[in-house]
Amino acid sequence: MDEKALEKIGYGLYIVSSRKGKKLNGQIVNALIQTTCEPFAIAVSINKKNFTHECIVESGVFSVSILSAETDMKFIGTFGFRDGREIEKMSGYNYKIGKTTAPIVLDNTLAYLEVKLTDQLELSTHTIFVGEVVEAEVINEGNPMTYAYYHQVKGGKTPERAATYIPGLHSSSAR
Repeated sequence: MDEKALEKIGYGLYIVSSRKGKKLNGQIVNALIQTTCEPFAIAVSINKKNFTHECIVESGVFSVSILSAETDMKFIGTFGFRDGREIEKMSGYNYKIGKTTAPIVLDNTLAYLEVKLTDQLELSTHTIFVGEVVEAEVINEGNPMTYAYYHQVKGGKTPERAATYIPGLHSSSAR
């Protein structure tokens, strides 16, 4: 099987954020889709080992920050390659608490969605969380970051816990 064929699937780059009690967390994701239009709903795939997974399960809410193509790699590294159990990912970045109580990352964000969990599908390593979009806002103009741009222009890597991880292809053992 030519695993590189999977890289031809189009993705964006987003931060999915949630909370566990008072602890706020967010992570980079690319496996996110709109699933319905009435009501508006989305689905996102999150690794079961990630702290964000625990946060969504406990709180039942999450937000999605749609990242700008101009987002720098240090910012992506904080949310994509660091463990929220070990650091305060929101520290030093602009965010707000939304209507759902989920944190919303504002830095490098073109628009955001607030989501109330309605369903989940358990897979081997990941859970697909499905939720109704209860709030959305465009906050900046610009082009969204695509996963292809992240790899081809920014030289980005894919962490092992990502839904789209393929060993040896744009990969990194960092988490």
